[in-house]
Formats: sequence, structure tokens, C-alpha cells
Amino acid sequence: MVNKKPLYAVVNGPIPLPTNKRIFTVLRSPHVNKKAREQFQLSAHKRLMDIYSSSSKTVDALMKLELPSGVDVEIKV
Repeated sequence: MVNKKPLYAVVNGPIPLPTNKRIFTVLRSPHVNKKAREQFQLSAHKRLMDIYSSSSKTVDALMKLELPSGVDVEIKV
């Protein structure tokens, strides 16, 4: 998405926040070999961006921004 007019706003960030990690340990075999286990991990990375001196056009541009699946944006006014 290319904007014809730049949206002037003061931006602070991106500030990396702690990564949420969930680790799951499962048995490799359903019947025997209790010592044989496998681990899986889900990681959620978060970033914080502060936008100051924004106009309504800036907020509209952020709301219309197309993001790939798995990326979530939360806007607080």
C-alpha cells in the first residue's frame, strides 16, 4: 500500500516486549518408552509503538492497513 501524501506523526518504537513462550512436552510413544519425549514451543512476539501528534487520517490509515494472517493490531486512543 503506497500513500500519495505522507502522514506526519511522531512515532516512538517499535519497543520489543517480552516474548510469551508456551512449551508442551508429549510422549513420543503411546504405550512404552516413558523416557522418549518430544517438546513443542509456541512463541508470541509483541511490539509496542507509540504514535503521538496523529491526525484522524493517520488512524484511518492504520485501520485500513492489510496485514498477513497471524498478525494482530490493537489500537488504543
